[in-house]
Amino acid sequence: MNLMDKNIRQFIKKHHVFNLAVFNENEVWTASCFYAYWEDKNALIFLSDEDTKHSQMMIINPNVAGTITLETRIVGKIQGLQFKGTVEKADNEILSISKKIYYKRFPYALGTQSTFWILFVQYAKLTDNKLGFGKKIIWQAEEQKNALL
Repeated sequence: MNLMDKNIRQFIKKHHVFNLAVFNENEVWTASCFYAYWEDKNALIFLSDEDTKHSQMMIINPNVAGTITLETRIVGKIQGLQFKGTVEKADNEILSISKKIYYKRFPYALGTQSTFWILFVQYAKLTDNKLGFGKKIIWQAEEQKNALL
């Protein structure tokens, strides 16, 4: 597995909310979700009830996109991540690992009855003005790269 660029990994670790975009047929929807980062799998773990609009849409179409941003008015500090990937409900062995990672980050969520989801990031683009104005770092999963060849 090829891990994401270290700058992207560090940015993901610093934050805890992503904005998720889902779609199917002619409908789009967004949601903001707390996440925990599963670095070894390039994945974001989050909770959401299965009856929410975005969960219902993810069940139909697991292809998603999203953003993680730092809010600032200082141009030199602008940072933001755009990503796309696929989502699946955590079950069996993955559920156990997901809970451990998520509850370590958010211990107050223990006992929550929501569904655990895993978002496997396949493409990420970090804009980081701390590295230079408009500096972009792009990462793509190996499977995605090979599919494009």
